[in-house]
Amino acid sequence: MTESAGTPADPDDSAAGEDQTPDGSPGAAPGEKPAPGNASEDIPASTPGGETRSGSGNGPSGGPGGGSDSGSGSGSDSGPSGGPSPEGPGPGPTLDITVKRKRHWLRWTALGASFVVLVAAGAGWWLYKKLDGNIKTDTSAAAELKAYEKERPASVVHNAENILLIGSDSRAGDNRKYGRDDGGSQRSDTTILLHLAANRKSATAMSIPRDLMANIPACHKADKTASRPQFAQFNWAFEFGGTACTIRTVEKMTGVRIDHYMVVDFNGFKDMVDAVDGVEICLKEPIDDSAAHLKLKAGRQKLNGEQALGYVRVRKSIGNGSDTERMDRQQQFLGALVNKVQSNGVLLNPTRLYPVLDAATKALTTDPGLDTLKDLYDLVRGMRNVPTDKVQFLTVPRQPYSANRNRDELVQPDADRLFKQLRDDKPLTVVPADQLNGDDGKNTDRGESSEHSQDEDSNGRSGEPADGESGATGAPGPSPTPTYSGNNAATDLCKQ
Repeated sequence: MTESAGTPADPDDSAAGEDQTPDGSPGAAPGEKPAPGNASEDIPASTPGGETRSGSGNGPSGGPGGGSDSGSGSGSDSGPSGGPSPEGPGPGPTLDITVKRKRHWLRWTALGASFVVLVAAGAGWWLYKKLDGNIKTDTSAAAELKAYEKERPASVVHNAENILLIGSDSRAGDNRKYGRDDGGSQRSDTTILLHLAANRKSATAMSIPRDLMANIPACHKADKTASRPQFAQFNWAFEFGGTACTIRTVEKMTGVRIDHYMVVDFNGFKDMVDAVDGVEICLKEPIDDSAAHLKLKAGRQKLNGEQALGYVRVRKSIGNGSDTERMDRQQQFLGALVNKVQSNGVLLNPTRLYPVLDAATKALTTDPGLDTLKDLYDLVRGMRNVPTDKVQFLTVPRQPYSANRNRDELVQPDADRLFKQLRDDKPLTVVPADQLNGDDGKNTDRGESSEHSQDEDSNGRSGEPADGESGATGAPGPSPTPTYSGNNAATDLCKQ
């Protein structure tokens, strides 16, 4: 009596059509007796037609391997008489099919996983290159600065960084709808000196009024001619010699070495606000300004990109129409934007981060040291752990210019004291103007610049002019660090 196969045939061996003994050795040749201790066996194998083929080492076909087709098609192992095997059907066919299916499944899973990895890697590389390609590089400014390297101030503190942020008011191209394009001329609408502490535990953004009177050095113009050195309105520097001239003017004024710079245009700012789904502010009174394309109700408002641009640019229809109040609004809005980005986990969420990066990189023109996505990522990574209450905004101490009340001049020695703090990477504190000056009725309106002063200290003694909304206290206080009027990114504009 033959035994049914107790061990499933290996798929590769079955395909070869060779009979094997249960221990894997070749079966007996036709006409020979099985080796002692080995019983002849029938090895079922599925044919393409779904029939069962009984493979016997000494079957009637007598061919190699003894394969014979069973006409019954019953799919069962037969004993010598052709009847059912007393031990019943063996597990061979079921296990064989299961093993094949499992191997096929594993093979397709591996191929699928490899494909997904390749697609993800390719998509990631494509996105990286796209964002990287969005950034525009200003090599001309870098060359101009290199030519004047000997007159530029040296860096004082290692790892501290000073970045000049310039908001251009160019009306060319897509910005034409915001005003007249005077032959492509442009001036810096907003200039902010961003100081990043060496330990990356604080960031200070100091606004420089565009109407501030400043010493502008001789600069090369776009037509290769040179402008003459002059004492003029600060934002003329950008019109005279672009970014390089603005940087040299700031360095001459502050003694702070500018390590990098970024120029941001109107549309880029709008897109960044839209990318974070708007920024919330609160208005004490409604705004209706056709020149700024802005109409808002009083109270809590969520501004989209277009509204935000109008809000930070509007001037004459809010408050006293001064540039001072506009800078205050710009600082408060930038603080709210920073807070929105951090509070909603944008920096840690790739899905939400990509639109912000896409908008930001499209808006930027940078120096060669910041013109790659990696450079910008390293910069942002160093800032992401800065607490929002340590992201501080203030304006350089200034007052109405004595020769023209519609222009500003620096308040000294407060301005130089602030510049030294930034140069030496020393801490400073900002507080709201009402906390700095108090509500004692001593504040006086200084007209166009909306500057306030406190002519006496709390003891009634006469001292140097305090700089109100934008300067340091006139007399040393109990605080270990100089205190200036301003705000920080943690400030809730709707709770002021």
